[in-house]
Amino acid sequence: MHPSYQPWRRVHHLHKELNRLFEPYAAATDDDDQSTTATCDWIPPVDIKEEKDRYVLRADIPGVDSQAIEIIAENGLLTIRGDRPGETRDSRIGYSRVERPCGAFYRRFSLPDTADLTRINARSAQGVLEIAIPKRAQTLSRTIKVEG
Repeated sequence: MHPSYQPWRRVHHLHKELNRLFEPYAAATDDDDQSTTATCDWIPPVDIKEEKDRYVLRADIPGVDSQAIEIIAENGLLTIRGDRPGETRDSRIGYSRVERPCGAFYRRFSLPDTADLTRINARSAQGVLEIAIPKRAQTLSRTIKVEG
C-alpha cells in the first residue's frame, strides 16, 4: 500500500470544490441560515444546545491548540476557524494509513436574535471547544402610532 494512500481524499476534495462553487448561490437564498457553511481542509463536528439562559456550542477539535482558534461574533453570525497541524508528505514515510484530518477549518453559524454577542466566552479542554452564548433579555415588541 502506498504510504500516503488516503481513500477518502478524492471525495473530500470534491466536497470542498462543490462547497466553494455553490456557496455564493446558497448564501443568497432566504431559507439558508448559513449554519451549514463549512469549508477548508476538514470539518469539526459540532453540537448546539439551547439552555434556559444560554446557547452552548461544542466542537470536537482534538489536536488544535487553543491559541490557533479564532472566534468572531458579528452581524448575527458566529465564525470559528483554526488549524490543526499534521504530518507533512515527507514525514508520512512508513505510514500504511493516514486518516486523521489536518489543516485549516472554518465554520459559520447563524445566531438567534436573543444571543448576547457582547458576553460570549469560550474554552477548550480535552479536545472539545465549548462556546457559551448568553441570552439577552427578550425585547418586547410595541406598536408605533403613525402621526399625520
